[in-house]
Amino acid sequence: QVQLLESGGGLVQAGGSLRLSCSASGRTFSRYAVGWFRQAPGKEREFVAVISYRGSSTRYADSVKGRFSISRDNAKNTVYLQMNSLKPEDTAIYYCAADFRYDSYESGTAAYWGQGTQVTVSS
Repeated sequence: QVQLLESGGGLVQAGGSLRLSCSASGRTFSRYAVGWFRQAPGKEREFVAVISYRGSSTRYADSVKGRFSISRDNAKNTVYLQMNSLKPEDTAIYYCAADFRYDSYESGTAAYWGQGTQVTVSS
């Protein structure tokens, strides 16, 4: 069992930066691929980024490539999402999710989910 807690969301102007954190409970955190999804009002939830359990591999949605960076510190049971050059279209609730499956992570069927943190980018 893994419990996830997101933090770091907030209001930022376009072009600004935020760093989201996903803190996990449980001793098996380092065995999971962990990543982020987001959901904007009236839109479907979409994949943002994922990092493999050792942190050796990452993948990003095309919409965030070159602007967002995902990393993890297994000693702290935490995954980070550094978001730079933010745009108004990045406004959404961001959810952290963990799953054993890295290759199919984008399917959105991860086993464990956090409650989400709101990110709002003003123009």
